[in-house]
Amino acid sequence: MPLCVDLDGTLLRSDLLLESALSLLRRNPFYLLSFVVWLIHGKARLKREIALRANVDVSLLPYDTRVLTWLRDENIARKKVLCSASDRLLVDAVANYLGGFDTVLASDGLVNLSGSRKAQALVENYSERGFDYAGNAAPDMQVWSHARQAIVVNASPALLRRARKAFSVTQVFAREKSGVRIWVRALRLHQWLKNLLIFLPLLAAHMLFAPQAIQRSIVAFFCFGLCASGVYLLNDLLDLESDRRHPRKRLRPFAAGTLSLVAGLVAAPLLALISFALALFLSPIFAAVLLSYYALTLAYSFALKRIAMLDAIVLGALYTVRIVAGTVAIRTALSFWLLAFSMFLFLSLAMLKRYTELRGLRDAGQTEASGRGYAVDDLPLIESLGGSSGFLSVLVLALYINSTASEVLYRHPQMLWMLCPLLLYWVSRAWLIAHRGAMHDDPVVFALLDRISRIILVLCGAAIVGAI
Repeated sequence: MPLCVDLDGTLLRSDLLLESALSLLRRNPFYLLSFVVWLIHGKARLKREIALRANVDVSLLPYDTRVLTWLRDENIARKKVLCSASDRLLVDAVANYLGGFDTVLASDGLVNLSGSRKAQALVENYSERGFDYAGNAAPDMQVWSHARQAIVVNASPALLRRARKAFSVTQVFAREKSGVRIWVRALRLHQWLKNLLIFLPLLAAHMLFAPQAIQRSIVAFFCFGLCASGVYLLNDLLDLESDRRHPRKRLRPFAAGTLSLVAGLVAAPLLALISFALALFLSPIFAAVLLSYYALTLAYSFALKRIAMLDAIVLGALYTVRIVAGTVAIRTALSFWLLAFSMFLFLSLAMLKRYTELRGLRDAGQTEASGRGYAVDDLPLIESLGGSSGFLSVLVLALYINSTASEVLYRHPQMLWMLCPLLLYWVSRAWLIAHRGAMHDDPVVFALLDRISRIILVLCGAAIVGAI
């Protein structure tokens, strides 16, 4: 009795069509227009055109290990068929990589092998009730109606109930729930800490007790948080292959297959739309700043992150844009000193992030960063540039303290001098930790979890209060 196994969502915790389409969009976002043209000629044609152009490393795909183990434990003499609606070019590559399949049935550019067409092909090859079938989605109901036995994999509870009522279900692989914790990881809510920079102009302008300014800053904070989470989702969808090559990023929900690509493709634009609706509530100018941030992050995701050094400058600029947004939200004037200070400090943090990633790759025996413009030989240069940029931010701070601008806002500006040695120590210590290979690959997480960093932050706050 042949055992026929679906691929997308069953053997694979992903979708080959979406995987290949996203790989093309990552290469060139204008492929989206080609998708529309190809789809006019049918879904099978769309799949074939994408498969001809996409470079999908099937060895990195998130396979369901439970199903793979079960297939290997099945009777060795039993014929196994990989039957998928994905294009045959990609399905053949998967079958060759996994091994153990006697036959492959898949879409061929003319026929989209899904639902009733898949059922018809299996009946023609193995006769009515002459095969067992493992599937996961609603179209598989049409296949199970012609199969001897149904194996249900990763199906929704409603579909599982329908299958059990209508067919002989002999095996069930329960869907692993994508709960709140997984979505928190995907949205990277801890990265919302970066948006606290929006409150920095509120602090610098001494408007901490102005209710309207506080309210506007809070709305701005959520605007940037929702927008950033949408961009993180999109970035993860476009970076699937490079994330899977990374020792830690491979555990991200989309790369690991714990969240569906469809959910990400829906959530990413939805979050952006909500954030822009809130931004217009504040002011058109603030919405324009948020739009600039969104456009810059998209440019970074699609192209700029692959250009060495420019990617770090853009990352640093994205921090500074938050300060600009906070200033616009409370309707005060932009501070030259604050912008100059943030530019150098955040460039140092961006370099720190790249340095940590490259060091991890070097320790893993790799020579280049996948999808980036760096090689591990660049480590000494990045370390030098990053440390220098951090020290330049302290220099800007010192010049500000010695200027007349600080005398206008602070009663005892000399107290601000305590900030300089504290910041010098923090920057130096962060780079020392990175040099020793103990830095987290995200400086924000490091600053959040590091006890010394929290103590320095408290001391800096005390110095500012003393100056006021």
